Amino acid sequence: MADAKLSPAMEQYMRFKREHDDAILFFRMGDFYEMFFDDAREASRLLGLTLTSRNHGKTSGDIPLAGVPHHAMEG
Repeated sequence: MADAKLSPAMEQYMRFKREHDDAILFFRMGDFYEMFFDDAREASRLLGLTLTSRNHGKTSGDIPLAGVPHHAMEG
């Protein structure tokens, strides 16, 4: 997927993911940590999270998404 078609937040996510391609990236978006693409599928499988999707409008197709509230990760 070409970064030029992504929102600024998703461009940042993709940049971080390229730098840490061997890890599931929990990306803070507002009050949630979100995982996208293969990370969302893997986190859903490993952690029992609901796998959903988001259509960013500028991309073709939906983007797989899994997330947890930030307060669930702190503590």
